[in-house]
Amino acid sequence: MNRKMLIVLDGSKLAEIVFPFAKELAGRLCMDAELLHVYPARAESFVPTYRLYIDRVANQFLQEAQAVQQSLGVCGEIHARGELVEGYHADEILKFADTHQIDLIVMSSHGRSGAKRWTIGSVADKILRAAKVPVWLVHVDMDQTVLYDNWPSRTLLIPLTESEVSSITLPFALEIAGQKGANFNVVLMEVVEPPTTPSYYTPEFAGVSVNWGQFVEEETTRARKMALEHLQVVEEKFKKQGIPVKSVVMTGKAAEEIANFGHNNPSAIIIMATHGRKGFSRLVYGSVTEHVLFGVTNPVIVVRPQ
Repeated sequence: MNRKMLIVLDGSKLAEIVFPFAKELAGRLCMDAELLHVYPARAESFVPTYRLYIDRVANQFLQEAQAVQQSLGVCGEIHARGELVEGYHADEILKFADTHQIDLIVMSSHGRSGAKRWTIGSVADKILRAAKVPVWLVHVDMDQTVLYDNWPSRTLLIPLTESEVSSITLPFALEIAGQKGANFNVVLMEVVEPPTTPSYYTPEFAGVSVNWGQFVEEETTRARKMALEHLQVVEEKFKKQGIPVKSVVMTGKAAEEIANFGHNNPSAIIIMATHGRKGFSRLVYGSVTEHVLFGVTNPVIVVRPQ
């Protein structure tokens, strides 16, 4: 990760829910910030009002980020600038990120809560599917009883597999967790899904050729052992930087176990890789990442492989 973030705003307080996260990151890592407001062509007469707003919040954000620096004794000059762009929101945000060499997009979701899941707003949805840089998504319904900058400690959950796709989150996670004074506790998680019973299996075959119950137990035990060994190797990367880290291996469905962790740890930040693909058909995050995005209100950082 380099040193420039893009903060997406639309003039609402819901969009500004990202500020506590972004100001900490900017102050601790000396990251510059571009605060972007995209407006439609039909709203051209409101441009002076938009300009007053974006300049005000950019100045406010810079002061708060500098206050973080001062409280921690972090040296380094940072800048914050407000920008206005006319056009379609998602298209202009993605274009701005490309042309201004943005390294991280920070934005809120405008989804609505439901009984079991929430819907990502259309702009956030398109950016998650197409952005070339990590996207930090903060859900608007996140519990605000304790503000992020007042949390005594923070948890960073990193779900992993042995695939290259999941490992792309590690460099970014190391820098997030290694922020000066951030007090992050890192949890590395791997979920083992037991083998499913084949459709052709019937009880009368048990003990004849394959005892399926025993096979499932043995395979699950073997997979859990391999997962723990993999995570212990990854642990060393964090320990070398003095970052508290632990590994957990769960058994079940990956998306469900990750979402359960999020529900039980509402102040945890989840960082995941996406398996998004380019093309004319509907893009996908990867089923696990997508289900987690729909199933938690935790802040989620999505990293897309290049």
